[in-house]
Amino acid sequence: MIDETLIASLGNFDAEVEAMLRPALGGKSGAEMEPLLSSVAADLAEDSILTGKVIGYAGDDVVVDVGLKSEGLIPKDEFDDLSAIRPGVEIQVMLESLEGEGGLIQLSKRKADRVINWQRLINTTKEGDVVQGKAMRKIKGGLLVDIGVPVFLPASQVDIRRPGDIGEFIGKEIRAEIIKIDLERRNIVISRRKLIEHERDLAKKRLMDTIKEGDIVTGTVKNIADFGAFVDLGGIDGLLHITDMSWGRINHPSEMLRIDQKVEVKILNIDREKEKIALGIKQKEASPWEEIEKKYPVGSRVRGTVVNLMSYGAFVRLEDGIEGLVHISEMSWTRRINHPSELVQVGQEVDVVVLEIDKNKQEISLGMKQTEVNPWELVAEKYPPGTVIEGKVRNLANYGAFVEIEPGIDGLLHVSDISWTKKVAHPNEVLQKGQSVKCVVLEVDREKQRVALGVKQLTEDPWLHAIPDAYKPGMVVRGKVTKITNFGVFVELEDGLEGLLHISELADHKVENPHDVVKANQEVDVKILRVDTSDRKIGLSLKRAQWGDSSGASAERERDRGPTPTRGGMDDHGAMGSDKIRMPGS
Repeated sequence: MIDETLIASLGNFDAEVEAMLRPALGGKSGAEMEPLLSSVAADLAEDSILTGKVIGYAGDDVVVDVGLKSEGLIPKDEFDDLSAIRPGVEIQVMLESLEGEGGLIQLSKRKADRVINWQRLINTTKEGDVVQGKAMRKIKGGLLVDIGVPVFLPASQVDIRRPGDIGEFIGKEIRAEIIKIDLERRNIVISRRKLIEHERDLAKKRLMDTIKEGDIVTGTVKNIADFGAFVDLGGIDGLLHITDMSWGRINHPSEMLRIDQKVEVKILNIDREKEKIALGIKQKEASPWEEIEKKYPVGSRVRGTVVNLMSYGAFVRLEDGIEGLVHISEMSWTRRINHPSELVQVGQEVDVVVLEIDKNKQEISLGMKQTEVNPWELVAEKYPPGTVIEGKVRNLANYGAFVEIEPGIDGLLHVSDISWTKKVAHPNEVLQKGQSVKCVVLEVDREKQRVALGVKQLTEDPWLHAIPDAYKPGMVVRGKVTKITNFGVFVELEDGLEGLLHISELADHKVENPHDVVKANQEVDVKILRVDTSDRKIGLSLKRAQWGDSSGASAERERDRGPTPTRGGMDDHGAMGSDKIRMPGS
């Protein structure tokens, strides 16, 4: 008997098999062998790998003889290179079925290749080895890659930064590292990311060992942010900050760079401990600030273009990489500007004068108003002190009123210069915005661009003669109570003129509360104790007037006398308090 197990294990049933079996069969051949060969084929297991010989073509199939009772057909699309498939060429195939259509056996070259390749892969590779293959298609969770056998590339392992669509890798050659081999399930998992990281680590070490500050290197733009761009130098990314891209103004790095662009950069700084590299493009060329003082000397007049507006001023480009600031205070001699857009717009060409240069900070201060004649140079000549002008109240402040002398030239009328006799707490007590007022020029400060104005100076100071002549110590006069305080009472002697009736002068007895003695708007007879022309104060006494001082006739005369512009009010020691004002012509 023939050992059928041995026959089945031979696996190849062609002429060589027949020659081997003939001695065991007693030299039988031809029809006598056919039943025995059929018996051998019947015992042959499906999925066996056989060696076959190409016979020819049949339509879209390749006819292959594997030494069995019939040939087998293999679709042409299972062959990568049909030009190499000629009659007589031996190939490895897998037996899929002995009973195919038309009595032909079913064979597969593709499946045989996979089995053979799998075994070869298992015999020659291990976890950690690098393999290469073509991405075939997307499957759940990743890609299927053909490295001789289909292997799985998880989406998380495709790249260092997970791509938006892993489908862009389909059809591309992929190099990856084997991270897992499952023999039982015939499954291999690969990682392109791990290979990239490993190669980058090696490249990073080589790069950090060789580069130095000042080197000019070429890299690839990998990412762009608002503050700059990250450039791959071949193993490590360097930061190219937006301020180091150009000597000129750049609003966003995308104005100069794009992803995957090759760019030549200069190494500015290397932090080997933190593995950080600072890069620059503009530093490859000389800074335009090197000769700035010679090219744009202070005081020179130049023409530039407005490139940016801020609340505090306008930036003007003199040339690429050179910008200066025109501060809002340097835009006009006379106009009060709230925002630079009131005078200039982006893109507008303007004439400026160089005011100051700070080469270390790379800053230039420019002026626009300096290109015109300073009207304040002529103010002192046109309006010397003592000049009487008439202007409109342009604005009111707590300390005074701004009066327009001429377009762009304002003078300040301080509250202390409004009236000789009346203390003005706020100018709105006597003036309104837009009101026309006559003033006299008191002082012109050309350096500070200020003009001091006065209204009271239009008339003679009543404290020089009028008040001292009309009100003398010892006189008893009649007045009206205008204000009661804890230290005394203010009494209006005439329009705009007040005196202070101290609490100690209200009555012979001690007074705790002035309201117990007098009331607001009450008319009282008071005696003049003192007239202080230097401090412009009048001291009064109620109790002394009630002692029967023979000053009644004088009091009657004072009541009949017309009003005199005065200023009064005293503190609790006889000093004047709140003043009243009479404007000239009122």
